[in-house]
Amino acid sequence: MTEKGLLIVLSGPSGCGKGTILKELLKKRDDTVISISATTRSPREGEMHSVHYYFISKSEFEDRITNDGMLEYAEYVGNYYGTPAKEVYENLENGKNVILEIEVQGAMKVKQKYKDAVMIFVMPPSVSELRRRLVDRATEDLEKIDGRMNTAMKEMKLASQYDYIVINDSLETAVDELNSIITAQRLAKPRMTQIIENILNS
Repeated sequence: MTEKGLLIVLSGPSGCGKGTILKELLKKRDDTVISISATTRSPREGEMHSVHYYFISKSEFEDRITNDGMLEYAEYVGNYYGTPAKEVYENLENGKNVILEIEVQGAMKVKQKYKDAVMIFVMPPSVSELRRRLVDRATEDLEKIDGRMNTAMKEMKLASQYDYIVINDSLETAVDELNSIITAQRLAKPRMTQIIENILNS
């Protein structure tokens, strides 16, 4: 029997390095996948269906909401964004750990629906370092960066509601810590009970 995978919720402010950490983590673990979100917005240049997003119609998205087919969702600038439940549950049943990289509000919704979710928050080493990283991206003006910093402060104040905190000061250390959390959770007693029984009966 395939051991069920972990549902891992990863949050953190814009600029803290979540995407880079996950990219490096996937090089270390072939038992882990990143959940693909669904959206009703049109694909941008270079985006592909079922790779970057599941691009679906508004009516299909609303049908999924009605039929409890979304783990979490939000509406932003007239479009829906959310996590399709079916794809997540299928991966979990096949033994894959599924990581949801989502913002705090969505994370709390997932926690309500899936009590066993492992909640991890990525923090920058300092507020000033977070701002420096956003400025160094050189993709937004200072007004937008100020807006991101205001949002980041609100998000970081909710970090205590998560199970684990990873400080992204060193990328290598942050990746190792995230990897260790996943390994420890897979070896936790509640998940190992059946395996213990199997060994004793072998």
